[in-house]
This record gives sequence, structure tokens and C-alpha cells, in this order.
Amino acid sequence: GEVAVAVEVVSSPAKVERGLMYRQHMPPDEGMLFLMGQRRTHTFWMRNTLIPLDMIFIDRDLTVAGVVENAAPRTDTLRSVGKPSLYVLEVNGGWARSNAVDAGAMARFEGVEAAAR
Repeated sequence: GEVAVAVEVVSSPAKVERGLMYRQHMPPDEGMLFLMGQRRTHTFWMRNTLIPLDMIFIDRDLTVAGVVENAAPRTDTLRSVGKPSLYVLEVNGGWARSNAVDAGAMARFEGVEAAAR
């Protein structure tokens, strides 16, 4: 079935770089949607990020390219799914598994104007 996530949308390079750094809490069904601007293999780190996150990499056709689960906070380890994507959704660690979201799942954006494909 479908699950909904209320997202904060970011697209500027500065906001993408800052991401969820320094936040101490995020409600269970909320997240941050990164509009990356270019379809490529994106990498993320968790420097100054205080909570564990799942990173859901979404391609142009809104298919989930892959998921990085429970990325450990406060690390500089580069994380990627090794496949191109155009969007990345960050949610609380464990969210993807709890909601059966994995590679091949379909995403849908509602009310996200800048995400037009």
C-alpha cells in the first residue's frame, strides 16, 4: 500500500549540502526531499547529522533506485546506492524497512511543484 511522508523540499546547493544537519529530532512520518537537479549517482554523508537516517534514492521515472538504511550519524562515510537518481528522500532510520520501501518501489510527489519531471 501507499505511505505518505510530509517533506521539506530543498533544491539550492547550500540547502542540499546542509540537509538535516544539527536537527535533534524528526517526527516519524516526515522527511526531507532533495531535488538534486541532475540525474547521476549521488553520494551523501552524515557529518553533523545527529539522527540516523534512511536515504531513498529516486530516479527520474519515480522508481526507487535503492535505499541506504540506518546511516549512522556523525560520520563522513560516503553513502550511495551506486545507481543514478534525480531525487533523494531522507527519513528517520528504519522507516524504509518498516514501510517495505526498497529498490523498485514507486514514489509519487504530491504538491511538490519543483519536482516536475
